[in-house]
Amino acid sequence: MNNTLYVGNLPYTYDEEKLTSLFSSYGKVTSSRIVRDRVSGKSKGFGFVEFESSEEANNAAQALNNIEVDGRNIKVNVAKPKEERGPRRSRNNFRRSGNFDRPRR
Repeated sequence: MNNTLYVGNLPYTYDEEKLTSLFSSYGKVTSSRIVRDRVSGKSKGFGFVEFESSEEANNAAQALNNIEVDGRNIKVNVAKPKEERGPRRSRNNFRRSGNFDRPRR
């Protein structure tokens, strides 16, 4: 079983330290991460918490799912493994290839 939890609907003021503090009473937190916007650096309102064991992660997920944190009901689930994605094509390369149906401006 996975020992990483997805935490959604987090207050935008939360950082990694607050996230670790919230979950640390349910076991040893090995890492926590808030997902941020690449450009602005602002929180996207979700993150991940990794525990030392899957048992600790399960206990935390059951205890903290749907509780109110700073006026928001957080969602806590076992994280799904990250899917491998193929190479990304930029829009500009797509246009230059001649496969774009709309006329150029």
